[in-house]
Amino acid sequence: MNEEFIPYGSQWIDEQDIEVVTETLKSDYLTTGPKIKEFEDKFADYVDAKYAVVIANGTAALHAATYAAGIKEGDEVITTPITFAATANSVLYQDAIPVFADIDPKTYNIDPESIKENITDKTKAIIPVHYTGQPCEMDKIKEIAAKNDLIIIEDGAHAVGATYKEQKIGSIGDMTTFSFHPVKNMTTGEGGMITTDSKELYDKLLKFRTHGITKNHSDYINKSHGPWYHEQQELGYNYRITDIQAALGITQLGKLDIFLARRREIVNRYNNEFKDIEGLIIPEQLEKTNSAWHIYVLQLELEKLTAYRKEIFKALRDKNLGVNVHYIPVYFHPYYQSLGYEKGICPKAEKLYERIITIPLYPKMADQQVDEVIKRIKSTITNYQK
Repeated sequence: MNEEFIPYGSQWIDEQDIEVVTETLKSDYLTTGPKIKEFEDKFADYVDAKYAVVIANGTAALHAATYAAGIKEGDEVITTPITFAATANSVLYQDAIPVFADIDPKTYNIDPESIKENITDKTKAIIPVHYTGQPCEMDKIKEIAAKNDLIIIEDGAHAVGATYKEQKIGSIGDMTTFSFHPVKNMTTGEGGMITTDSKELYDKLLKFRTHGITKNHSDYINKSHGPWYHEQQELGYNYRITDIQAALGITQLGKLDIFLARRREIVNRYNNEFKDIEGLIIPEQLEKTNSAWHIYVLQLELEKLTAYRKEIFKALRDKNLGVNVHYIPVYFHPYYQSLGYEKGICPKAEKLYERIITIPLYPKMADQQVDEVIKRIKSTITNYQK
């Protein structure tokens, strides 16, 4: 009998989610309507931010944030290579230059010391990524930013619900972006969010989301032509999201703490089962943080194993585990190579990449599935121990 396939991540949609989406489909609003503002207000309240702007997806959130930050041609923005390409791409969208800082080999997050080493007179911003849901060392990053007059755009795609020293991710940097893709901790199908405490940034984000157009009479540059008048003041994008998605986001947000509790329960089980396995390193939790545990990443101690990651990865896939790798260092991609980035610039990140495997973790996992993941990984690793 074939073993059950267990993916690395999956959404959890219940009857309540379906009901509110159905109600919205029957309403007068399908695109931009009352659910948008309701979702934004509830999300801002959840993360303790003054403002929230819901947007088409996590990539659009990053693009909007780099735009609102005033990033322009020739500017440099420091980020990590251990992230999805969208983080660095958002810098390129503004004709600016992504600069990759190395990671802390314990937390896998961007190393504040490496940030310092990469600052030049062209540096305008830092985009720390809360990889796996583990918060970065934000106190140190804020200190660096303040000393060098840099803006902080946190990539919180993995980290909705995470806390750093009792502060919610979303309330610390100048802006924080989130993603609601189905494998994330909550979903709107596709969707994203930007939070900020700055009214100036908030207004820029709102206009950027809708073609650079404002309908706020007090902001008009030209005299109003009449009640129908609206004014495009800059070049924006159509990065709007629908009321249908926002309705789903509202109910998902209401269950987020339940989702997080289940993720942490599974992680505790994994940690206990894998901590003493020769050849495996479990994730390390930074002191005074509470990870959102979007993904669970095992690191292979290759020195203690008879195979490289590729062979072990294939063996786990052959056991019907939907394992994955997060992430290929951004500058390894051919497009970034064509821009002149070379391998070797972040040796700690590159070493980590060779050793990591993402294993299944999502709140809908049954205990029996968690047991199966543990059993299949243990048997595979044991087979390759020296």
